Amino acid sequence: MDNYQIAGSFSLLAKLTDIHGENSFKAKSYASAAFAIEKLPVQLSETPHDKIFGIKGIGESTGKKIIELLTTGVLNAVEEMIAKTPPGVMELLNIKGIGPKKIATIWKEMEIESVGELLYACKENRLKLYKGFGEKTQDNVIETIEFYLKSKGSFLFSQLHLMADAVKLFFDKIFLTNKIELVGAYKRQLEIIHELQVVIDDTTENIEHKLLAVTDFELVETNQYNLLYRASVGLKIRVYGCDVKPLMQQVFFNNCSEEFGEAFAQQYPAIDYTACENEEAIFTKANLHFIPACQREAINIIEKAAHAPLPALLQPTDIKGIIHSHSDWSDGNYTIEEMAKHAISKGFEYLVISDHSKSAFYANGLKEDRIHQQHLYVDELNAKLAPFKIFKSIESDILNDGSLDYSNTILSTFDLVIASVHSNLKMSEEKAMMRLINAIENPYTNILGHMTGRLLLSRKGYPVDHKKIIDACAANNVVIELNAHPSRLDMDWRHIDYALEKNVLISIDPDAHSLDGFDDIRYGVLAAQKAMVSKEHNLSSFGLKEFEDYLDSKRIRRAFL
Repeated sequence: MDNYQIAGSFSLLAKLTDIHGENSFKAKSYASAAFAIEKLPVQLSETPHDKIFGIKGIGESTGKKIIELLTTGVLNAVEEMIAKTPPGVMELLNIKGIGPKKIATIWKEMEIESVGELLYACKENRLKLYKGFGEKTQDNVIETIEFYLKSKGSFLFSQLHLMADAVKLFFDKIFLTNKIELVGAYKRQLEIIHELQVVIDDTTENIEHKLLAVTDFELVETNQYNLLYRASVGLKIRVYGCDVKPLMQQVFFNNCSEEFGEAFAQQYPAIDYTACENEEAIFTKANLHFIPACQREAINIIEKAAHAPLPALLQPTDIKGIIHSHSDWSDGNYTIEEMAKHAISKGFEYLVISDHSKSAFYANGLKEDRIHQQHLYVDELNAKLAPFKIFKSIESDILNDGSLDYSNTILSTFDLVIASVHSNLKMSEEKAMMRLINAIENPYTNILGHMTGRLLLSRKGYPVDHKKIIDACAANNVVIELNAHPSRLDMDWRHIDYALEKNVLISIDPDAHSLDGFDDIRYGVLAAQKAMVSKEHNLSSFGLKEFEDYLDSKRIRRAFL
């Protein structure tokens, strides 16, 4: 063990001592020891143990710890600290610009325990609300985290969406006359993508030869059928040649889930893929109606396509209103008027302003007096902006017992209420179900927000029984949100089919905190396409009159309870 490793252990101990708010003198002592050890002209491993205590900057306590490290290879004080620190908090130490004291604030005051959660909070303007953090710090943290996450090699669909076309264009320029198709998880519109897959109508050997000159690509894996590269931005790119299978066969099966692909191959073994110019031709030869790549997941869709054309894919243009958005009254970037005018410019018919409720103090949530002020302001804007309409809403926190954080008297003043969990996310399924079911049964709940609280690549959602949640929503006429923020996409598209079966409406909502946040609708639509959500089953596809009628029906139903 060299001096740098020993110094690293003391530096880590100093940081963890600060993060846990323990003796500040000890933390400074450990940091000083780390500095002194790193500058030593001789290796401590080559120094007699009794001589270590005489080195300047090393006292008795530090000397004993050094000897412990040299003889055992570990420092118990560090191991004990690591054991009581969540792994995600440990990972925050990799983010430049936030020291141990700021990490302590992020963890203990903001209740954030991962890099991804911190990025999400920064993009919702929450970091700058805390002492010691300004807008510049927040911007720097965002930049550092995004670079850090890219280096880990897994991407949200929204991140890869920005790169995929550039990658395709790049390959087009290299291979000129060869046909090139993007395939795989990206074409299937999966929410997390570990590698971008490309099929090139050429041999694997030729592909490898042509990519030798690409300095930004590192070949990390090769076999008879494909080549795996790592690009300088951290993206893994798997390239399939057509040595064994013709182009459209490679494209088709790489655009299917394994389950779907195996079932299709068994049911239609005689298809001549060399005679197929595109994927549509493959389905024609199988005497099936076309199934888009995003819906080639479960095998039951094959039978549906055998009998009738599949419903038209929901499109972003089918979204008529912005439901679930935040303004500068809580943690949004813009005024309600600015949000409304931007919605008008994008062709939307209405805007639902649902700022955070009072329990979300970290997001400047609205107390009762501010709710009244906001409603008066919305009335003024509606008179000014008609026929466009702003609806009075709130994203009301679901408390530990499942109640919402306002009285029914206050809740009754809103046009609609979105009920969401934001605190105490580490729950058993029993606890989570109790909270969610109680909130769903509140007569003022219109929409259940981001059902599991997940943040993709950052935080697992709390465990829920999706079918029981959906059944409760069906019984109480509550809509389930498909939160379109690319870090959420919650509820998961894999459970939406049961909601449609039970006639529960979905609502594709951007959870926008800025004007650009409206554009996140596209990601919610892509997820909804996988679940075969039609515009008739999506609340935010309702036109203004239809949306008002829906809210009226909920009020009437509530009056008879």
